[in-house]
Amino acid sequence: MAQTIAKRPRKRGLAPSHPGAFLRVEIFDELNLSISEVARHMGVRHATLSDLLNEKSALSPEMAMRFELAFGHCGIDADMLLRMQAARDAFLIQQKAASFGVQQYRPST
Repeated sequence: MAQTIAKRPRKRGLAPSHPGAFLRVEIFDELNLSISEVARHMGVRHATLSDLLNEKSALSPEMAMRFELAFGHCGIDADMLLRMQAARDAFLIQQKAASFGVQQYRPST
């Protein structure tokens, strides 16, 4: 028997914080770090890290783990960062859902 899926209420207002903005404020600003310095330390391209911190790209699971490995002692946790990204992604896609033109499926009788 098919399960009924509860419709989530549409959330309005501001999008959840981008994990890059969080990292920029809590790590880079707080510790006065440069993108170049951290990119070298974490083994990533400067442009890749810059795009993340400037909210131009999403956080990948690999990058989240790199941040945990580098800054876990500062309270940075990959799971937390990925939850932030997932919450933001879910909010943004909910804002676009009406434009998909998909109607609720109703089986033929």
